[in-house]
Amino acid sequence: MTDVTDTARAKAKLWDLIRDIEVAMMTTVDQDGSLRSRPMATRNGRDGSPEIKGGLWFFTRAGAPKSAELERHDHVNLSYANPDDQNYVSVSGSAEVIRDRAMIDELWTEALTTWFPNGKRDPEVALLKVTVDKAEFWDTPSSTMVNAYGYVKAKLTGKSPHPGEHAKVNLH
Repeated sequence: MTDVTDTARAKAKLWDLIRDIEVAMMTTVDQDGSLRSRPMATRNGRDGSPEIKGGLWFFTRAGAPKSAELERHDHVNLSYANPDDQNYVSVSGSAEVIRDRAMIDELWTEALTTWFPNGKRDPEVALLKVTVDKAEFWDTPSSTMVNAYGYVKAKLTGKSPHPGEHAKVNLH
């Protein structure tokens, strides 16, 4: 894979990939030190950007087990995957529970009443803000022809193909 060396371009690519993958697996550290993952829907801003006010945002219940886990250990990992397009993103950063009514209003959609039947004014409604420290992404062409070419090239030359972009991105 080709490393993306331009940091600004790599950051833009990172946000573009996340924008198109709604659900991430969020991994936190449990009380006993084990890792726990669960699916979480990233809330994009009105302009479609997943990065809003310096972070990635998710709705949660204030009393959810993950909220207590984050009080003990705020470091998290978010894994995004779109196998159909062969796009993958891993994000690490710190998370905090936020009860900002203005942000809840800004990010709320009617579909969230599925998980919060009492609506956005429910006192249990909270947000998780993940401030991203580092990320890594893989954006590989998913066409059958590109994959067939890579296979043939590897067989003939003994070298792995380089069919896409890969970058490690430091955000701080």
